[in-house]
Amino acid sequence: MIISPPLSIKTTVTILLSTTPALARVIDGKAISAQVLDEVREEVLVLAGQQIYPALAVLLVGEDPASEVYVRNKLLRAKDVGIRSLEYRLPETASQAQVLELIAQLNADATVNGILVQLPLPVHIDEGAVIHAIDPIKDVDGFHRENVGGLVQGIEVLTPCTPSGCMRLLHETCGDLSGLHAVVIGRSNIVGKPMATLLLQANCSVSVVHSRSVDAPALCRLADIVVAAVGRPKLIDASWLKPGAVVIDVGINRITDEGGNHLVGDVDYASARTVARAITPVPGGVGPMTIAYLLKNTLIASQLQRAAQAR
Repeated sequence: MIISPPLSIKTTVTILLSTTPALARVIDGKAISAQVLDEVREEVLVLAGQQIYPALAVLLVGEDPASEVYVRNKLLRAKDVGIRSLEYRLPETASQAQVLELIAQLNADATVNGILVQLPLPVHIDEGAVIHAIDPIKDVDGFHRENVGGLVQGIEVLTPCTPSGCMRLLHETCGDLSGLHAVVIGRSNIVGKPMATLLLQANCSVSVVHSRSVDAPALCRLADIVVAAVGRPKLIDASWLKPGAVVIDVGINRITDEGGNHLVGDVDYASARTVARAITPVPGGVGPMTIAYLLKNTLIASQLQRAAQAR
């Protein structure tokens, strides 16, 4: 009897690998800002029960179209959360003395908790003089030198709205930031410097990249967190990023290309999404957070003023 060897059975398994890289999660600034506004609204209701009504005064000098839009949005959001808003308009020809006189009146008005001067001001007015004329405890933009110094020292002060909003986005996305390496691109007084300070306070290792930095992309590739605030459209692309980095794009740049006239950030969004773990879009990322934290600062200002009066 002839016994045939067993048949050899080969099974071929084909594994299909996608050539499309996973895209970064979108950090929804609109949704998170809505949470912040809900928090503010709840606190305003509590204060109303105590016969306390926070108020924000907004001063606009001239008729800059972009400033008109910003002021209108701020006033609408204030009304939505129950903060009393006061709008003051001066003509383009208003003198610096007239602006300073109005600020002095608002400083002296105990019913006004926050003062916001919409920038930019006309060229004949010294922005620094106007900003530093605002009572630091009513400076809801957080630009006064006393607030800037207090922030560096870790004292409770009014903090610039955009960096504060960025920090909320990062905490919502990453949780505890301790030990992470953050790179801030840009060193402006409004965003870059206070952003770096807040990240230090959150126990990050922080690097600031600017126009004089040597091999900026290489420095950024070391970062777990990248905050772009440099004002150059689509400067940062995938080649600047470490895989898995979290990207906060503060830039708002209006460009015209084959797709027409539209807003873009400092980050090349389509490119960066192929490498980053999470990223903010433009628009719809950092922008809504800035207004939300302006109103949160108005509440904080109200609390600081009551504490000062109690002392």
